[in-house]
Amino acid sequence: MLAAALLAVTATACTGAGSRESSNGGNGTRTPPPSGKSAQAQAQDPQTTRQTLSWKACPPPTPAEGGSSGRAPGPDWECATLHAPLDYAKPRSNANSIDIALIRAKATDRSHRIGSLVFNFGGPGGSGITTLPAFADDYKKLRTRYDLVSFDPRGVGRSSGVTCLDDKQLDAYYAADAAPATPSQQKALVERVTAYAAGCERNSGKVLPYVGTENAARDMDLMREVLGDAKLHYFGVSYGTELGGVYAHLFPDKVGRALFDGVVDPSADPVQSALAQAQGFELALTNYMDACTKTSDNCPTEPQVSALLKRLGDKPIPGGAGRDLTRSLATSGIAQSLYSKDFWDYLTEGIEDAENGDGRLLLSLGDAMNGRGQDGRYSTLQSSLNAISCADFAQRYTAAEIAQRVPEFRKASPVFGDFMAWSLTQCTGWPVKGAWQTPDVSAKGSAPVLVVGNTGDPATPYGGAKHMAQELGPGVAVELTYRGEGHGAYDSGNACVKGAVDAYLLDGTVPEPDKICS
Repeated sequence: MLAAALLAVTATACTGAGSRESSNGGNGTRTPPPSGKSAQAQAQDPQTTRQTLSWKACPPPTPAEGGSSGRAPGPDWECATLHAPLDYAKPRSNANSIDIALIRAKATDRSHRIGSLVFNFGGPGGSGITTLPAFADDYKKLRTRYDLVSFDPRGVGRSSGVTCLDDKQLDAYYAADAAPATPSQQKALVERVTAYAAGCERNSGKVLPYVGTENAARDMDLMREVLGDAKLHYFGVSYGTELGGVYAHLFPDKVGRALFDGVVDPSADPVQSALAQAQGFELALTNYMDACTKTSDNCPTEPQVSALLKRLGDKPIPGGAGRDLTRSLATSGIAQSLYSKDFWDYLTEGIEDAENGDGRLLLSLGDAMNGRGQDGRYSTLQSSLNAISCADFAQRYTAAEIAQRVPEFRKASPVFGDFMAWSLTQCTGWPVKGAWQTPDVSAKGSAPVLVVGNTGDPATPYGGAKHMAQELGPGVAVELTYRGEGHGAYDSGNACVKGAVDAYLLDGTVPEPDKICS
């Protein structure tokens, strides 16, 4: 199996629906954006709500959106640009605006159309412009009564996507060791992350203070009004559930039918989130290995994987096209393959190949995690993720603080613990301050929100769904549990989950409380 052949699949199938990594670092001067009723009033400024969208045939996705194939979506799809205030505190300033790229496919049963169903596939940093058409077959039934709509959130892809380093610099950045063991290695990591942040400020400084989740939620309310919908009908995956929760908090009376799938824990701070992800990926790795032994005699063990990563840390192996598979890239590749059971066979093959000195397959998976296309160009996926996370979370962690926590992370996951711990340097040197310690998603008065948790989810562990339901407040969340594997539930192929979600979104039928699908 050639790594290049896999990349075309993984680049859309996994990274578009990634989860928020732990956020940290930085010492800027950002003033937290306004919230509550004042923010709602600003989001409804007549200058923006009275605009008319000009829908046209979609161009091919840009490299910034992960569009390395150069192919435009099919004739069912059309694109438009929404003009939004860059700073919602100054909504009338023409010089202070940002363009939000939209895509839609119209409902097929126009006589029974409900409205628009707005998708966010997570990240933060995933491009809705590329992801929604790629997964359109999964949403055919929903399209009968909804216009399917998605977008590149502010700071992502075509919507002033954040850029930090050039492609060659990013190759070096992602290949470098992200799990330092000595003080000198820790110092080198901090220097790399600080230089990365400086590149973000140099190349995208104008938008960095305004790409946070609260502003994205206001963009969605503007979108709702310009699309002509009285309520926002919403399909949020992974980080998209956090965005949906913030929207419900700001605009509870505007929530229509809303699905949260692959649910982020809104009560967790960056350390708690990173630790939960370490545990989640460890569980997924164990489940993968257990399942593998039932069908194959050639399955890796955890000690084998740990030993392989240690060898790669000492001596990388060829990954094809003049590149090497390093420990960091291999770890990213292994994590990427755990997002879906569909990629478990690739993981088995990739580990076996790497044991034999061939790093192409794991490198391809690692590239998908990092948003690198077959042409060597990077999307804004990871830079946007950093920018949005650092605009949101105020916590900043020193190398000394992280080093003290490494044993706790290593206990949670021998394979992923060190890397998840040191991901807490993510916002080191970031040029703007974060807005909150944790997001407020309380949504008193909201319509029911269907919250779906997956017991085997590595990226947004199952406990996050319960905490989201609690944080939304009494009488808002309706919980559904999927006993399965992979990130999210609706696209797992489980008929029980899909039937319950479709009945809710299409007919308004709310599942019985605490329904379980397996």
